[in-house]
Amino acid sequence: MTRFTVTYRITASDARQAFARAQGIAHEQTVEVPPDVVPQGYVRDEIVGRIEELGPEGDSVFRAAISYSPDSAGPDIAQLLNVVFGNSSIQKGIRVIHLDPGEEILRRHPGARFGVEGLQRLAGRPGSGLIAPVLKPQGIGAEELARIAYLCALGGADIVKEDHGLSDQRMAPFRPRVEAVVAALDRAEAETGRRPLYFATLPGPFERIEEAIAFAKAARVDGLLTMPGLFGFGLIARIARDEALAMPVMAHPSFLGSFVLPEDAGIAHGVMFGTIQRLAGSDISVFPNVGGRFGFSEAECRSIAAACLDPHGPGRPILPSPGGGMSVDRASDMRAMYGSDVVYLLGGSLLRSGEAIGEEIARMRRALDA
Repeated sequence: MTRFTVTYRITASDARQAFARAQGIAHEQTVEVPPDVVPQGYVRDEIVGRIEELGPEGDSVFRAAISYSPDSAGPDIAQLLNVVFGNSSIQKGIRVIHLDPGEEILRRHPGARFGVEGLQRLAGRPGSGLIAPVLKPQGIGAEELARIAYLCALGGADIVKEDHGLSDQRMAPFRPRVEAVVAALDRAEAETGRRPLYFATLPGPFERIEEAIAFAKAARVDGLLTMPGLFGFGLIARIARDEALAMPVMAHPSFLGSFVLPEDAGIAHGVMFGTIQRLAGSDISVFPNVGGRFGFSEAECRSIAAACLDPHGPGRPILPSPGGGMSVDRASDMRAMYGSDVVYLLGGSLLRSGEAIGEEIARMRRALDA
């Protein structure tokens, strides 16, 4: 059975300490007992992580590749991630910088149902960047959100996405909000002959999520926005694997920032927002864009896009979706940076246009197509 391999960047004073830390990870992520009490045979030979490679990467920094048995991960995405970086995520000086799933894990986690080509086909723009205005802000009513959706649709939006902060609050409850937005998009379609995809934010509590998914499908929502940092990557996998549901998933990075921000701990940007999202089954991975208010660097954003689109990555390539500080005026530069296979989020800056939201979206389309 093909093992899967996780590469860690380890902070250590010398090679001896680096080996001890790598050995500690191999045990911590599997058996969680000292080496001298590991049972002989199958547990020691197969279950305990194996140090496949260990070498220096810089001053007091080492790179360790450790392989694990798929038996340790089981069939569930949550347990897979538990093996990748469970207890070791609580330790300082350890960062996941690469994940090679191997054939068996890829078989268990086939990834996105739609991916790049499927989403572009659903949106009616094969081989083109997709424009996704965001319905916000939190606090306004369902009818006002629906009005914004209508204006976005008239302007030629490809996706109308709800803000991740729209849950099931009294100001715009989930069901009335969804019904109002669907009706607004029906109206826009009757007038223009074109309809954007509508991604609704899936609300909690967890025991009512199945009910919310069923309602969204019946109400003719096109896709679902989830927050794996809050609800878990298992929810993405559940949606992606449901053939009867057949709804694409957009993953929002809320609550995941602390995993990627430390340089000597956590998980590398491309692994978190690319590789792991693909394994879970996301079709679109949202992340903070360079130059916005969140501080991701250009190199970090490029690494995310590359991991999302890598033809050799797990499952189908998925659409990277930079947001946070995006504006129409940056469209040409962003197209030069990311290329055609991307979803561009437009939020607060678009709302400044008032009734001219549609004109701004049309202007962005012209910039992307130039």
